[in-house]
Amino acid sequence: MATAQLASIAKDFKIADIPVSLMGLTLPALSFVLSLDRILNGITRPFFGWVSDHIGRENTMGIAFAVEGVGIYLLSQYGQDPLLFVLLTGMVFFAWGEIYSLFPSTCCDTFGTKFASANAGLLYTAKGTAASLVPLSSVLQALPGGGHAVFWGAATMNICAAVLAMLVLKPMRRSAGLIK
Repeated sequence: MATAQLASIAKDFKIADIPVSLMGLTLPALSFVLSLDRILNGITRPFFGWVSDHIGRENTMGIAFAVEGVGIYLLSQYGQDPLLFVLLTGMVFFAWGEIYSLFPSTCCDTFGTKFASANAGLLYTAKGTAASLVPLSSVLQALPGGGHAVFWGAATMNICAAVLAMLVLKPMRRSAGLIK
């Protein structure tokens, strides 16, 4: 949802073309977001891999999903401010990138490497399936007050994922002897 709807969200917030100055750069808000998000989404992958090496994959997933959920909620509340739009979407994309480093490694840790390619394919299929919700979010967004419902739904799903990482995945992997 985040990538597919970013331009329409910026236009709905009426900030797409408003200049934002940050770190010595001044760009229209949408252009700034599209550039910054690519950078942050790339930095996050090794960052969260490093964090997971120190505090565990499940704890890292819990943190990342919670940060993303909070970022999406805050974006719904304060995203009409061009600077906050840039910063909050950066926060969301920074947290979002962890799935590309932690999901495949957690899958291999849990199920072994024999079917790593098939399992990675299933993970990407799940991501693609989730993208099928984008048209639904467009329909909801068109309803009165629907834009907030889309944000709140996405934020809630991320908070649920954070809770599941901590309360389901972590105990499951611990009982299987995969973590201490």
